Amino acid sequence: MNRKECLEIVEREKAVVIVRIPDPSLFDPIAEALYNGGVRVLEITMTVPGAINLIKKAAASLPVDMLLGVGSVLDAVTVEQAVEAGAQFVVSPVIKEEVIKKCAELDKAVMPGAFSPTEIQYAWELGSDVIKVFPANILGMEFFKAIKAPLPHLKLMPTGGVSLTNGGEWLKAGACAVGVGSSLVSGKDLENRDFKAIREKAETLMQSLK
Repeated sequence: MNRKECLEIVEREKAVVIVRIPDPSLFDPIAEALYNGGVRVLEITMTVPGAINLIKKAAASLPVDMLLGVGSVLDAVTVEQAVEAGAQFVVSPVIKEEVIKKCAELDKAVMPGAFSPTEIQYAWELGSDVIKVFPANILGMEFFKAIKAPLPHLKLMPTGGVSLTNGGEWLKAGACAVGVGSSLVSGKDLENRDFKAIREKAETLMQSLK
């Protein structure tokens, strides 16, 4: 899959669900719950123990219509490893030119994190496909709208502070998609192995984006 095809899926599905878990053995039931709740785009972060191996296993076992990416990427070597394992897109919490260039070389979508208007525009000029506006809860929706007004060409994905019910509001504010993590895959649900709750939360999230 090339970066253009990947971006079309992200913009169609409107949600990138971030899986940041302490135990990789939890991934399969989490992924099943998310899929059954309507989620079709997953990001496994490099903070998960054995992330590259998990990506490789997930790429081989997930349903064919589930798009898999890697998050928390900070260098080009990790990009290569994750893409070789099966990641179709790359997310970073910061702007790293080597990450963006490597993704372009491999024809994979890249979504670096940025905070200020200057950072956001700079990331775009480097060749980013989508800018992860992070942490969005600190900036707030009004600030997000203010960024989009003079820079309508940007594709922005607010992450951090996106709830299960306000995703639609972020889309109306100009987001091309939203990044959702702990509000959907929470520590409490993981501790209780409550995968039904995760599925129900996924349904709520996806409904809010329609």
